[in-house]
Formats: sequence, C-alpha cells, structure tokens
Amino acid sequence: MPLVCISLMKGRPNGFGKKVGVIVYQSMLETINIPAKDNFQIITELDSDTLIYDPSYLDIRRSDGIIVIQITLNEGRSVDLKKQLYHTIADRLHRELDVRREDVMINLVEVKKENWSFGNGIAQYA
Repeated sequence: MPLVCISLMKGRPNGFGKKVGVIVYQSMLETINIPAKDNFQIITELDSDTLIYDPSYLDIRRSDGIIVIQITLNEGRSVDLKKQLYHTIADRLHRELDVRREDVMINLVEVKKENWSFGNGIAQYA
C-alpha cells in the first residue's frame, strides 16, 4: 500500500537515493506496520530549477541537502504513529547518512483502500 516518492538534489554519491529509500521502507515497517514486501518507490534526483524550497519556512534552516519524501498510504493511522514515523525517518537519515534533520521534509497523503490497483486492473483492497 504505500507509494513513496523521494526527491533530492543531484550530486549525491551513487546509490544515495536508494539508501534513503531503504531507510524510509524500514521505518514504515517498524512504526506504521506496513505489510512486508510492500515496497514501491520513485526516487528522483533534481536540480535547483526543478526542486524548489523555501530555506527558512517555519524558521527551519534548510539547505540544498533537502530530501522531500511523500508517502501515499491508506488512511486510518493515529497522529501519534505519524509523529513516530516522521521522527524515525529523520533520525535514521541523520544517523546513517549524515542528513541534517532540518533537511528532511515528509508529507503523508492518505487515501481510501479502494483507490489502489497493484496490477491486472483489479482493485485488490476494494
């Protein structure tokens, strides 16, 4: 069920985006109990003309090290679980890949279960 889109600036070492994806997937397994093997990700490397951000919105000092993570998933998780997910992702990215916590932006998009088709033109969760 989750579809994860990860956007980051070009210029990172080879494989960096994939490592971010692994951390996001593992964090979702641990905190919001997604099903095993439910790993679908789109990782995009952009330049400053196509990844635009405000460097100080909400008084958070962002840099070109910004990573934008958008997760589309089924609705229904508590606010506490969502907060735990945000914290876990930011903390692990910082510890494991030296990403500044200020540079981790996460957005959840919740949808109803019937809004998914995983193949064969079938709504598997409907």
